[in-house]
Amino acid sequence: MAQSRLEKIGTIFTRIQGLLRGGAMKAEDKPIWYDVYAAFPPKLEPRFDRPAPTNMPIRNIFYAEDVVRAKLHKQNKPNETISLFDQKRGTQSQQFIQIYEQLRSQGALDDQRIYDTALDLLAEQRQLSRVDSPEESLELASSEQLDTGKSTLLSDFQDAGEQQKQQPATPPVSGKAKAKESSVGINIDSLFKD
Repeated sequence: MAQSRLEKIGTIFTRIQGLLRGGAMKAEDKPIWYDVYAAFPPKLEPRFDRPAPTNMPIRNIFYAEDVVRAKLHKQNKPNETISLFDQKRGTQSQQFIQIYEQLRSQGALDDQRIYDTALDLLAEQRQLSRVDSPEESLELASSEQLDTGKSTLLSDFQDAGEQQKQQPATPPVSGKAKAKESSVGINIDSLFKD
């Protein structure tokens, strides 16, 4: 019969041990931590009813920049899409903290002026990157499309725009015909291919 799953009866180690002994769990399926725990057991068994130490002070784990970051997110709420694949570019809050720390190291202004100046410099930096990035992103997208041979959403919309520019203007059509013609130019099936 299987051991109890209730955390009040034994520890996770004793429950895994019972499953291994009883044959309910194979030796190759045992958790990674099991052998480490068996070799180096803790001084006090981690049970639910063990009293917690009351004289231990709880330390704050705030960093110096956490106050500034909290103020930034509270007042400005940066809206950005973060790509976890892009390791080169930091988030807006990381860029803001870098600018803020650079200004603070100069030491000429008080905290509020440093904050306002850092916001202005971040906005300037973002504006400059927006001006430069559309051309680069279009070039990168077209080169990636040529490399991979897969259809992307951006290229489909660009193709649809070019097709609409090339088609001559037609007289206005009403009803169902208008609805059918408005969807011409974008191949919906290619947009959702895997």
